[in-house]
This record gives sequence, C-alpha cells and structure tokens, in this order.
Amino acid sequence: MQKTPIILSKPPAERSKQPPPPAAPAAPPAPAPLEKPIVLMKPREEGKGPVASTSASTPEGTAPPPPAAPAPPKGEKEGQRPTQPVYQIQNRGMGTAAPAAMDPVVGQAKLLPPERMKHSIKLVDDQMNWCDSAIEYLLDQTDVLVVGVLGLQGTGKSMVMSLLSANTPEEDQRAYVFRAQSAEMKERGGNQTSGIDFFITQERIVFLDTQPILSPSVLDHLINNDRKLPPEYSLPHTYVEMQSLQIAAFLFTVCHVVIVVQDWFTDLSLYRFLQTAEMVKPSTPSPSHESSSSSGSDEGTEYYPHLVFLQNKARREDFCPRKLQQMHLMIDQLMAHSHLRYKGTLSMLQCNVFPGLPPDFLDSEVNLFLVPFMDSEAESENPPRAGPGSSPLFSLLPGYRGHPSFQSLVSKLRSQVMSMARPQLSHTILTEKNWFHYAARIWDGVKKSSALAEYSRLLA
Repeated sequence: MQKTPIILSKPPAERSKQPPPPAAPAAPPAPAPLEKPIVLMKPREEGKGPVASTSASTPEGTAPPPPAAPAPPKGEKEGQRPTQPVYQIQNRGMGTAAPAAMDPVVGQAKLLPPERMKHSIKLVDDQMNWCDSAIEYLLDQTDVLVVGVLGLQGTGKSMVMSLLSANTPEEDQRAYVFRAQSAEMKERGGNQTSGIDFFITQERIVFLDTQPILSPSVLDHLINNDRKLPPEYSLPHTYVEMQSLQIAAFLFTVCHVVIVVQDWFTDLSLYRFLQTAEMVKPSTPSPSHESSSSSGSDEGTEYYPHLVFLQNKARREDFCPRKLQQMHLMIDQLMAHSHLRYKGTLSMLQCNVFPGLPPDFLDSEVNLFLVPFMDSEAESENPPRAGPGSSPLFSLLPGYRGHPSFQSLVSKLRSQVMSMARPQLSHTILTEKNWFHYAARIWDGVKKSSALAEYSRLLA
C-alpha cells in the first residue's frame, strides 16, 4: 500500500517536462522586432520625418501588424524605447550625406584633377602691384616646389622656364607658356616679360618668370657695348635697380630653387647684384617662442634657396673638361661668402653628361649646368657633306657636336631641378594657398623694406 504513492510521484516530473514544448511557440515573436526596422527604412529614404515615430506602434503582441504601422503616424505615445535613437542617428546622417552621395555630378567634381593652366598669368604686374588671380589654381596640399629665375636681358629666361614646365623644344615658341622675346621686341631692344609671371604644372610645381635684371653696372655695360636700351629704361638708375632688387630679394625668400641664366661667361656685375640682393633679403619669419639671444641661432633659422647657374647658349669649347673646371672654380670663388645654397645639389657629372670624367674630377663642384644653342639641333641634322676626294663613308656620319643634344640636356636639367630638396620656407609647413598668402606678405614687406630704401638713398 505504501509503494503505490511512490510510483504515483513520477508522473508529475514527466508532466513538468511536457509544458516547455507549448512555450516554444512564444519564441517566434522575438524575430518580429527585427522585421520592424527593415520595413520602416523604406519610408525614411523618401525623406518622411515621422517615420521614427511610427516605429513605436503596437507592443510585442503580434508580428503581422508592423507593416501596417506606418499608416498611423500619430502613435508617438509608447514603445519608443530601443529603436528610436537608432533611427534618429541614421536619419541625421542620411539627410545630409545621401543627396551628395546619390548625385554623380558632385561626386565626379570632387575626384577631378585641378584645372590645368594653358598659359602663364601675372603674379606681379608691370606696375609692381600684387595680383590675386593665381590663387584660383592652388590647392590645400603641401607637396609643392617653387622655382624662380633671374638673368639679364635676352639670355633666354622665358624659354628655359617654358621647357622646364610644360613645353618641348619641338613646339612652336609662340605656344610656350612663358612667351619668349619676339623679333619685334628684339629690334626695339625691349624685354618681353615685365614684373613676375606665374605658372603651376599638374605635378604641383610653381614656376616664376621675371623681368630682366638691370642694375647701374649692367646699364653702364650695355651702354659701353652700344647695346640699345628700351624706352622704359630711361628712368633713373636707382629706380631701375630698386625694381630688380625687389624681385631678386622676393625670389630668395619664397622659392626653393632660383635659376640664374647667363648666355656668356661671365659678368661680374651679375654676381655683385646677387650679393646685394642677398644682403637686402627679408629675414625669415621665426616662431614667437624662439629667442634671438644667441647670434648663431639667427643664422640657423634664416632661409636661403638653392641657387643654380645655367650657362645658356654654351659653345662646343665650353664643354671641354678643362674649361668646365675653370668655370666651377671661378663661381666658387665669387660666391665664397654667400649663404645661398650654390653647391652640392646639382651635378653634370652624376647625370652622365661627361661619362669619361670621374666623380671627383671637380674639386669644388657648384650648381652649374650647360645648355647649347637651341638652333644647333637643326644644324646637326644636316651636317656638311664631305669633299669630292673624301670617302663617302664620312658623309653618312652625324656631325660632331662635342656635347649631348639640346633636348637631352634640357631633360637632364629638368630631372636635376625637380629632384632637389624642398626646404621649409617658414617655421610652419605651407600649403599651396598658404604659400600664396605668405608670398603676398613678403612682397608687401619687400616694397616697404627699410634696407632697400636706405640702399637706394646711398646710391642717389
């Protein structure tokens, strides 16, 4: 009789295991909330604001009602607990980013490269006034190289800058980005470039072409050699030299590389002018936290560009190794006391122009590069024929030039200049647009320079 209650106690344990199966159907309502955001995303993409309020429709009662929930947007009373913050964040992001992302025209505009310049524009006009049109071609990026040029009248500054920037020797010179001196201008004895011309390439390299250098010593040299002077140079010598010094001092402050073009070796007045321009160059702005207590610190923070001497229209004998060694030695002696970086950054020996010379052939190698006459290419294509008594074999050989071709040397020069280091112009890293504003401040300071005014007063 007592064993029967023990047997009857087992069925209740089995009954406790049976109720869980009916509770399992309650699990399907759980995935129902996952369907709500998927269905509610469609009206939100159409720009309807009250979608977030419709997310709180009926409670967890039934799964099918959620699709019908968007119809009554007035149900903002309950149930805005888990989903509303998510919908609000997505709505803010999609409300502004979606139109721009959906517009292909706006997306392509952001990916397009900067506008390509087809010709140079004025950075400083003929009245020595600053021009603001160049900033339209500049970007907010810091990888920029600024190359300027100085030289006497008719030395080929504009041609050299055009070949280094965007043109080739085969093109018509009238299509160069920096317009070269025309035949009419040569007859008048005038210069083609006035002020400073600006051009920037797709590789983000800024080229600055300038008007010719004219100092009292240069003017006297031109007059003594019966060279015709343009009417604009009938002004007082002090005013003419002031303009040239202002441009040179400006380039020494805002350029990474300054190319000095000369067409014969050499003019001592040109080196005196460079030393004077270095003397009146504005000091590099320094950070406010730097103290000027020590004299050595001022020299360390002062900025000086790379200086490259370009011997344009070089003759065959100029490429003789002995003549090349003499030119390097003379430039080194004339610039011995200069802080400009005139040596150690450009070499004709390293670019295989003189393959037979060892790298240590020049005791003191300066930044000197030789370029022959541009018209020598046409002459070398039609070498003179051999005489009637000579062998016909020699008439087939090309004429001896004594140097590489003009196109080859220009290409080597361009690679040498473009590979130069880009020292920091100021105490902060400048973008292209920041460089433009920095250059505008430097030009304004150069025009108001007390050192230039005092130098002009002493010359008068």
